[in-house]
Amino acid sequence: MPPAAPKDAPKRRALGRGLDTLLPRAAAPAPAKPEPEPEAKPQVIEGTPREVPVGDIDRNPYQTRTRFDEAQLNELAASVAATGVVQPILVRPLPNGRFQLIAGERRWLASQRAGKETIPAILRTVSDEQAMEMTIVENLQRTDLNPMEQARAYDRLAGEFKMTQEQMAKRTGKDRASVSNFLRLLRLPEAIQTRVEAGELSFGHARALLALENPETILSAAQKVMALSMSVRQTESYVQGILNPEKKEKGKEKENRQAGDPNVREAELRLQRALGLKVRIEDKKGRGRVIIEYARLEDFDTLFEHFVD
Repeated sequence: MPPAAPKDAPKRRALGRGLDTLLPRAAAPAPAKPEPEPEAKPQVIEGTPREVPVGDIDRNPYQTRTRFDEAQLNELAASVAATGVVQPILVRPLPNGRFQLIAGERRWLASQRAGKETIPAILRTVSDEQAMEMTIVENLQRTDLNPMEQARAYDRLAGEFKMTQEQMAKRTGKDRASVSNFLRLLRLPEAIQTRVEAGELSFGHARALLALENPETILSAAQKVMALSMSVRQTESYVQGILNPEKKEKGKEKENRQAGDPNVREAELRLQRALGLKVRIEDKKGRGRVIIEYARLEDFDTLFEHFVD
């Protein structure tokens, strides 16, 4: 017996409920409130730039950048005052109707200084974890983060997202050796990390000093490096001198041997820069051995991955 026509109506209503489930923001509004709630607007135009009140945006708690160049920030503020913000910032809507910054903190701060009431922004509805990852990765892809900021960012990706060095390298477009070297900076004494963060010691200086391992020795060596304004190459040679003190009874003989074969010395320095570990080459007429020393299991793991891949 064919079904009566009216029975088709419930089926259409069921289909309607299914679409509402897939597209919840398309649901019919309540009769008493035909207009959508103001908080729903950001989600409706997600992905499309819109003007957002500067005062309605909260700072990103996952921001890895800790230092801003005041002169550059003032220059950006002057540019924003004259021509506006060219590239929209990225924010996510919060349940309380405000917004949280994901990317573009310098543009946001410059807009505040320029006295702007609104700023162009792209809205993204993401979780706390996604917002944190997006912020960290976006910052790591920039070139103006100082080495310690980069090191801490990689450390957060490893600790909070359980990313391997290989995964971090792929997500940020860096090579794995660079990721490993940045993470090793966190082993420096706090005083040296502060010097690196302030730009008083470069990434190359810090990496050379890491070979000393002992915190007191690193602090003492760093003071001398800064006092004498040593270059990175000079610092590497200085560190090697600390690691391999010459014996007095064989001093002249060793000096003559090293002076006669500078290629061996250069090879040691190049290997140390590449591996970030103490390296010694013993060569006798083209035959010998390469000795790589490590003090931690993490260093061995990094060395192992470097050679087996």
